[in-house]
Amino acid sequence: MVDDVREGPLDVDTWPAEYFPINQTRDHYFSLAVRTRQDPGALLPVLVSTLHKIDPNLGVSDEKSMTEQIGSTQAALLHRFSAWLVGMFAAIALVLGVVGLYGVIAYSVGQRTREIGVRMALGAQRSSVYKLVMLQAGWLTAAGVAIGLVCSVGASLSIRNLLFGVQAWDAVTLGCVAALLGLASMAASFLPAHHAANVDPVVALRYE
Repeated sequence: MVDDVREGPLDVDTWPAEYFPINQTRDHYFSLAVRTRQDPGALLPVLVSTLHKIDPNLGVSDEKSMTEQIGSTQAALLHRFSAWLVGMFAAIALVLGVVGLYGVIAYSVGQRTREIGVRMALGAQRSSVYKLVMLQAGWLTAAGVAIGLVCSVGASLSIRNLLFGVQAWDAVTLGCVAALLGLASMAASFLPAHHAANVDPVVALRYE
């Protein structure tokens, strides 16, 4: 009895297998897996030399490290391409989200220019104007992040059969992504807040 060995594609379940002594089978080849703490690339020539010392007539071919073996599989290439594609779409979505939030906050500031002017004319400090605008952006960001987290967990659970070696959802990853989105959103809201805080009360009171 031995532990499960993944001999097929990375994205399918392992199958039960039986092992026989090589001299009791008709196969003329076998695969050798070696665990090492050294550099696998430097160890491969030593392994080949050792095998030839055991049997000079033994043919050795296709020697490579496990990382190279996994990386050259069709499943790994397909998933790597999919990951890059999804990452590109995620970057585009982040840019669109930041631009959209900037537009919403800038429009809101434009609509409230007269109100902001009245506040400043009555003695409101620039810090309070910053707080007013950034608080509105914060509520929008928090609502969007919360909805996004729920949708992302649901989507990841629905495609968990396509994942291998990772969980369907990871709290650390979700937290880091949420923090990144929050920081990007607040950074996009800073420019409208800065514009609002520098409004001239006299001009703002005449604003239509």
